[in-house]
Amino acid sequence: MEVILIQDVDKLGYKNDIVSVRPGYANNYLIPQGMATLATPSAKKVLAENLKQSAHKEAKLVADAEALVAKLADVTLTLSAKAEEGKIFGSVTAADLAAALEAKGITIDRKNISVEGVKQLGAYEAEVKVYKHIKGTVKFEVVAAE
Repeated sequence: MEVILIQDVDKLGYKNDIVSVRPGYANNYLIPQGMATLATPSAKKVLAENLKQSAHKEAKLVADAEALVAKLADVTLTLSAKAEEGKIFGSVTAADLAAALEAKGITIDRKNISVEGVKQLGAYEAEVKVYKHIKGTVKFEVVAAE
């Protein structure tokens, strides 16, 4: 069964994508939750017209996202944490990185930052989802707090 996504759905697709899913998933979850509509021929025509009109907006968003990825590549963050013998108490989270980026003037939602369990001092990299398929990396170093 084909549906048109009304909003981004993790591990399925992005807004305005036409995806093929099982009928039960579409009828029992996606459509009642307002995440998708049926991909009828008339709905596909309306979607094609809307996408054609918004193509230049999409190009601007992609250009802005690529500029942000380039800006992230130049940024190196330094995070301080309480530590003993190289191990930190707790861990460095995506929220910590988002706050540090905010201090540098870069606004990124913490949900778009992927960082594995950082529990020791040292240099690390985190993946940042900037826009749809455009991802960047931010380098950060965890140092012991005085």
